[in-house]
Amino acid sequence: MYVNCIQMYFLTAKKTNYVFGRHRPLNCIAFLIFEVMLADKTSRIKIQHHTISSEFLERDVLVDCYLPHHSKDHAHINLLLINDGQDLRTMKFEDILGNLEKGHLVEPLFCVGIHCAPDRKNEYGTAKILDYKGRGAKASLFTRFVMEELLPYLRLTYRIYSFKQKAFAGFSLGGLCALDIVWNHPQEFSIAGAFSGSFWWRDMDQDDPEFDEEINRIMHRQVREGGYYPWLRFFFEVGTKDETADRNNNGIIDSIDDTLSLIRELNLKGYEDGRDICYLELSEGKHDVPTWAEAFPAFLTWGWGKAK
Repeated sequence: MYVNCIQMYFLTAKKTNYVFGRHRPLNCIAFLIFEVMLADKTSRIKIQHHTISSEFLERDVLVDCYLPHHSKDHAHINLLLINDGQDLRTMKFEDILGNLEKGHLVEPLFCVGIHCAPDRKNEYGTAKILDYKGRGAKASLFTRFVMEELLPYLRLTYRIYSFKQKAFAGFSLGGLCALDIVWNHPQEFSIAGAFSGSFWWRDMDQDDPEFDEEINRIMHRQVREGGYYPWLRFFFEVGTKDETADRNNNGIIDSIDDTLSLIRELNLKGYEDGRDICYLELSEGKHDVPTWAEAFPAFLTWGWGKAK
């Protein structure tokens, strides 16, 4: 199911109403309402924890696997990798996924939370280009871990050799990393999700007199110089209180500005709002786990919602 981005999202749950946000550049003309009950004490989602010894990263990587309740037909299972998997524990991701599955709102999803390393700012980033401080130095190794160690491990361990779809998502710098991997491996993935994505990531200090955000923002440049893969789809979430910085003094915080300008780059490639891109702007949303937890049901139903 495609969730048209010319929409507002509401999640109604017992005790609390959450306004999920809106597509800023377009007028909201329709509403999509999800009725999601709070989880009962017994989640339908099984969680299994694994430790993978990575030769590329030279460390043990902890991953949490959230298994779909109905998973007999492997041909219909979708794989979703998620950076900063430790945050999924904080947001009680098993309840979010379990509620949607219980309501038959999403297709079977096999979700894998990849815990970050203490050296997060070096493992995450863009694999081909370092930022202006040299951060992201291990991003290429993290990419190799995902492609050459994690995916084969999952296929072998769970004997799922082919997924219906593969997707990658993440928060903040982990969102940038997820998009970078999807963009550079379109033969493997079909969906990228970035929550408060660090799309400011640049190869020149913004205080440098020669800094040009159209040139020096790394992910924007990759999209501009890259190809067009019609099966790729993109989900972006950002909160109006994600940060306060406004480097070009246009009255729009940088996190929103950077995300919207990245969407424009995708538009120029041929990706369309609604069909290929969903942008979710949360009023009062912050750069934190509770905000991303509020947004996650919208991402899952947009990406893998069952047609009614």
